[in-house]
Amino acid sequence: MTSLSPEPRTPEPEPVEPGQAAWRVPTWLLGIGPVVLIALLIGLFTLLDAPGLTAPGDRVPEEALAVESIRLEPGEITLEVRNEGADAVTIAQVNVSDFYAPFSQSRSEIGPLQKSSITVSYPWVEGDPYEVSLVTSTGGKIVTPIDAAVASNEQGASFFALMALLGVYVGVIPIALGLLWMPFVRRSSRAWVQGLLAFTIGLLAYLAFDAALEGTELVADSGAFGGNLVVIIGALFAYITLEGVEGFVHRKRTASHGKGAGLSPQHLALLISIGIGLHNLGEGLAIGAAYAAGSLALGAFLVIGFAIHNTTEGLAIVTPLAGENTSLGRLATLGLIAGSPAILGALVGATVQQPTLVAFLFGVGAGAVGQVALKLLPLLKSSTGRILTPLTAGGVILGVAFMFATGLLVAT
Repeated sequence: MTSLSPEPRTPEPEPVEPGQAAWRVPTWLLGIGPVVLIALLIGLFTLLDAPGLTAPGDRVPEEALAVESIRLEPGEITLEVRNEGADAVTIAQVNVSDFYAPFSQSRSEIGPLQKSSITVSYPWVEGDPYEVSLVTSTGGKIVTPIDAAVASNEQGASFFALMALLGVYVGVIPIALGLLWMPFVRRSSRAWVQGLLAFTIGLLAYLAFDAALEGTELVADSGAFGGNLVVIIGALFAYITLEGVEGFVHRKRTASHGKGAGLSPQHLALLISIGIGLHNLGEGLAIGAAYAAGSLALGAFLVIGFAIHNTTEGLAIVTPLAGENTSLGRLATLGLIAGSPAILGALVGATVQQPTLVAFLFGVGAGAVGQVALKLLPLLKSSTGRILTPLTAGGVILGVAFMFATGLLVAT
């Protein structure tokens, strides 16, 4: 006996009254409708001569100049400035420590987002502090301190080679030394490995907050380009990007190993390396900027401090690999991913002194490291399902304390 299933019924069209045409609003018209209404609203706002839309001559201009870099050569101080405001700015005078000095500039009027080079003739003395004030045509002042005047380095091939070498000293070598903890991690008990993972989370948490604070400090006095918002945007960009990469890896792993397969230890170690690498990019930026500004003593101090600071990051990479047979080649690759961005950071920091860009990159580092720290948390679960036990809580606190102690060696 054959059972017949009812065939699907097609919905009947709505009845149309005689003389009335069946007409639907086109989709494109529904899409541009709100745009047209917004345009009409803006036009009405303009016709009403709304506040803020008047010509700059009818209101007090908003002047927002950012000094991106300072170079000192015998008898001269050169400042690279950028207009980060909405109105044009004209520099009328330059005051160096209460002395009005003669100057020349590449632009007589600096338009929005434009850059100008201002060269000041002043017989500065090496080692002395100075305060350079740019006085605008409206009487506003942009004050930039020079803590200790030192002749800037010539940025030739030897200088960039030095920056690359410093990146190796700060990023690659310390992390490579940290990878030598691999035999110790392999021979550790499960409890020790959980404690080391907790220690790693403490390290990463410190690095995330440290990078975020560094970025916000750079743009604390500037509301241009979003101000502190660029740090948050950078952090979100890195976090979402790494989540997307993890999702891609997870989907491929599920397809080959079946449902329920999480991130492998190798993939977790790779994520840690990427996160640490993005953070080390920011450290390289700080070193390159210090040397470019002529602060040789500060730059050397940063190299020593970051080198000690970064050695423990190698431990963070190898800890998830405690039960894995990992080749030296893979370990070397992970170390390069984590350490080599310091080389790029030093090169960029020596050539590009744009606080907003640097703050964004610090935010990228903070978001990347924070994402990795969150991925490590489930690995701390005990047999009772608790993440924070006396052992793991102590490991996190010890990791933060260790990074704080070594961070005291770094003065930025």
